[in-house]
Amino acid sequence: MGTGEWDGRPVVVAGAAVAGTAAARALLRRGAAVTVVDRQPSATLDELAAEGATVVVAETAPAGLFTGARELVVSPGFPPHHPLVKAAYAAGLEVYSEPELAWRLRGPQAPPWLAVTGTNGKTTTVTMLAAILRAAGRRAAAVGNIGTALVDLPPDAYEVLAVELSSQQLHWSHRLAPAAGAILNLAPDHLEWHGDFDAYVTAKTAIWRSGIAVGNLDDPRVARLLPAGGIGFTLRAPRAGQLGVVDGVLVDAVATEPVPLLEVAAVRPPGAHNVANALAAAALARWYGVPARAVADGLAGYQPEPHRNAPVATIDGVTWVDDSKATNPHAALASLSAYPRVVWVAGGQLKGVDVTDLVRQVADRLVGVVLLGVDRASLAAALARHAPRVPVVEVASTDDGAMGEVVRAAATLAAPGDTVLLAPAAASRDMFSGYAARGEAFAAAVRAQGAGR
Repeated sequence: MGTGEWDGRPVVVAGAAVAGTAAARALLRRGAAVTVVDRQPSATLDELAAEGATVVVAETAPAGLFTGARELVVSPGFPPHHPLVKAAYAAGLEVYSEPELAWRLRGPQAPPWLAVTGTNGKTTTVTMLAAILRAAGRRAAAVGNIGTALVDLPPDAYEVLAVELSSQQLHWSHRLAPAAGAILNLAPDHLEWHGDFDAYVTAKTAIWRSGIAVGNLDDPRVARLLPAGGIGFTLRAPRAGQLGVVDGVLVDAVATEPVPLLEVAAVRPPGAHNVANALAAAALARWYGVPARAVADGLAGYQPEPHRNAPVATIDGVTWVDDSKATNPHAALASLSAYPRVVWVAGGQLKGVDVTDLVRQVADRLVGVVLLGVDRASLAAALARHAPRVPVVEVASTDDGAMGEVVRAAATLAAPGDTVLLAPAAASRDMFSGYAARGEAFAAAVRAQGAGR
């Protein structure tokens, strides 16, 4: 049985996926009286019941669910307008997320959080940051929205944490205040969850609640919001107090004398957006006290995460690239901008975001488009308006063979020197278990295409 403030304290946890299960178990370990509510039965719920939780299977709040409780811990899948959340508010409960719970559970010797958010590039940046910290000899890990729940971390395992935080997690935070936080970029995303773009931006800026603010000066929205005294980074030559690029070299000019860090050509994955990610990671690491040599070593040895601008094969002079992680228009624009002639593979769940500007901006580099997924009609309409001469093939299939059809269609549109790029600008769960499964299906279909020649 636990002791202290959590012993016997009634807490309701919404959702029994990764975040909810981790939160429930962390609370049970501290002796809280935990009720877990989920919309369908599962083996995980059975396990939590065996561990001492009260389990409720319901879509909305049944009578008495919140009796005696003071707080509801929600998984990121629960938006502010969810009936369960609205019922919790009506009952006077405080509502917060698993990272917020982890923050509240921290002990006095807890490691500092160096946190990253943004519309795109979060995982690349936090894993770059973790690589830099480890190159400096620090016990560090990339955690948070990347997949490792913060409440699961052993209290003495790490000296410092590179923490990825999503807009949903930050929306449901109140006290969480990283030692330093970076915002990489801001573009419309998850609007169906937040309600509008202003709410999305407000959630993101919570990462600067009371720590050092790091922000992308090349993103007008971030630059406007960056507080006085914050650390900016730019792909241009930096001013005093900033990081940037000079003559093809990443440079830290935060202190009085500019310090070279690493050549741009050594940054992986390639692309201007990943140079920006490297600068953000370097800014956080340098603020934390990491020497320039360790920044260079960490970035030079960095192994990119899968499905991020990853070459798959070159077949008959056509390069095939998997950027399945480009799950919104902002990410797709960065990916498409890296190639001069593209057969674009796109489509999926657009999450309430307009694709018109994206299509307009990339129209001049498209030589063909293959569309799939539930919201492909929106992309097709934008292409008809802004790229009417570009051939478009729509694949209506949603079964296991759909990606094979996509790849065969793309092969007919591509010529030697072209790039076939999977940069969907959309989420994947209409057809796949996630963006990784989508990327793997694409890569497998490409390899099969090459083997069949």
